[in-house]
Amino acid sequence: MTEKRIVAIGGGELKTRETIKIDEYIAGLAKRAAGARRACGLFVPTASHDCMPYYNTFHKVYTGIFDIKTDVALTVNREIDPEKLRGKFEKADFLYVGGGDTVFMLDSWRESGVLELVREAYDRGVPVCGLSAGAICWFEEMYSDSVVEGEYAMYPGLGWIKGKISPHYDQRMLDFDEIVLYNRFRAWGLENAAALEIVNGEPLRSISGGGKVWILDGSSGERIEKAEF
Repeated sequence: MTEKRIVAIGGGELKTRETIKIDEYIAGLAKRAAGARRACGLFVPTASHDCMPYYNTFHKVYTGIFDIKTDVALTVNREIDPEKLRGKFEKADFLYVGGGDTVFMLDSWRESGVLELVREAYDRGVPVCGLSAGAICWFEEMYSDSVVEGEYAMYPGLGWIKGKISPHYDQRMLDFDEIVLYNRFRAWGLENAAALEIVNGEPLRSISGGGKVWILDGSSGERIEKAEF
């Protein structure tokens, strides 16, 4: 059975190596998938409107530290060669979806056809990893300020994974908890430098580079740190 895997990183700076322990774990997944080949990671920076300095940082970390070849999927405000873009996804041993504007990213993916390529990669067992926007978009509902900066609210995600989620939970704990408890939701809170690994739609483990993964039970009012599931 093909394992469909998501590594959802709550936040943290690639540039300052804040997520390096999580990046090391992702690099290990990619190298095992590649076998004797040199592993390749595809960076998807749609949420940052295809910010090239962001990709350059990704390249410096994954190539400079882990010796993984990298490529980038650029699709915002440009003509797309569908076959060339598909080739990038088919060669990738993992996808890394960067942070930024989650709602814009999902709208852009649907319009450009990237969503179909991401889904195909996920279905064939390519690890799909991402930070902030790239962590929360897979869930049924996501806590984000995508529409108005600084004004956080729940928005619909892709619904591949059950539940509601907030990235940067260590920075948004009080307001997110208020929503969860008031509405008796069950939700995930991912701190910076923490990741939730999900396999075949089920949470498997947390990966910490200093942060924590929490599950919030609105019906009981409990906040529980999770490591193994």
